[in-house]
Amino acid sequence: MITEQPQPQGFLYWLKESVTVKLAFIGLLIILLLIPSALVQNLIQERSQRQDETEKQVSDQYSGEQLIQGPVLVIPYKKQLKETDNTGKDVTKEVINNLFVLPNELDYNANVSPDILHRGIFEVVVYNGTVKVSGNFIKADLGSLSITADQLMPEKAKLIFSISDLKGLKTNPQLKIAGQTATAEPAFGDTVFSNGLQVAVNLSGMMDKTIPFEFNLDLKGSEELSFLHLGKTTDVIVKGNWGSPSFDGRYLPDTRNIDTKANTFDAKWRMLYYNRPFPQQWVDDLNVLKTKKADDATFGVKLRLPVDQYQKTTRSSKYAILIIMLTFISLFLTEMISKHRIHVFNYVLIGAAMIVYYTLLLSFSEQVGFTLAYLIASAATVILVAAFLRSLIKNLKTTGLFALILSLFYAFIYVIIQLEDLALLVGSVALFLVVAILMYFSRKINWQ
Repeated sequence: MITEQPQPQGFLYWLKESVTVKLAFIGLLIILLLIPSALVQNLIQERSQRQDETEKQVSDQYSGEQLIQGPVLVIPYKKQLKETDNTGKDVTKEVINNLFVLPNELDYNANVSPDILHRGIFEVVVYNGTVKVSGNFIKADLGSLSITADQLMPEKAKLIFSISDLKGLKTNPQLKIAGQTATAEPAFGDTVFSNGLQVAVNLSGMMDKTIPFEFNLDLKGSEELSFLHLGKTTDVIVKGNWGSPSFDGRYLPDTRNIDTKANTFDAKWRMLYYNRPFPQQWVDDLNVLKTKKADDATFGVKLRLPVDQYQKTTRSSKYAILIIMLTFISLFLTEMISKHRIHVFNYVLIGAAMIVYYTLLLSFSEQVGFTLAYLIASAATVILVAAFLRSLIKNLKTTGLFALILSLFYAFIYVIIQLEDLALLVGSVALFLVVAILMYFSRKINWQ
């Protein structure tokens, strides 16, 4: 007589065999893996900050970002002030103030030759360049400033301009203005510009005429070359041998040509004074060009590296929880379909491999670039997880299918990282399809 074996019963058996309990544990594990995932993102941010610090250090030693400002024509004038002395008598006192005039026409013609400096594993873009500055000043509207021509002292006029990092000057600028040639000298004391340079010029008998000027700047800098829109009409041309420029500031160029194959670019701006936050002339105030309004008149070109591995690694790490969740769900479905039980501890190990993946990606991207690093880290992780799963379920076909699915997940994330405007659309459609596939394969699972 054959007797039936009693079926295991009880809470412990249900806890061990229940699909629902296992799914709950997997969900809890996914949440717990958010902690090391956040730590990895902090590590990426720390390395990115280290790169920024290295760039700043190299810039301080080589030469920083350059901002070309000016020139401004400064003409002293006499002013009579009436005061009351200690005895109560009215006395007239003569003081010397300054009239500041901006150019009528201002042309910048720049040519830059970038290079890459290496500091350890980090790279910094620097450049050598020449900037030809030319233009003219026309007669100032003295009536609007309540000044007469007799008050002016044109024999003591000065031309003042500035570059943001004087360490970058390679030669002494020679200025030609109104038929005179002079070498620029540092402008000490309180002037309209920080890091100002100036030349003295005698403009006697020329206050009613157009005053042309011209000078060249032979300089070096790091990453960015910018200009301040000071002319009534400002024209700028910038050329260089760099295939990935970024145009920044208040104004974008009117025309630009970027040839990535030839690794060159050129850009042109033309701006009128209607949207310039400065008056054409003013008196006395030395802070007109030092205010935050100057940011609204600054523009130029940034010579960034074409690939920022830290930015892409950060974007990739933000999808960590999605990759882990999809991997665990795929592993769970593989377990249900193949009828091979996978212990929860094995889920923990596979989750750890998913986290270590991002440290691999970060470390390799610093050495070989993001694309190759992504391929190395993804291939290593897929092979490791597939080999581990093969040792658990002893089924080559199922293991191969799981490896293919995991590879598709990483390929999907890579495509999302490369996309910009279409990233949300492509990601949403792909996730919808994943949910639909999971719904299809989960129909016949016994959830007891």
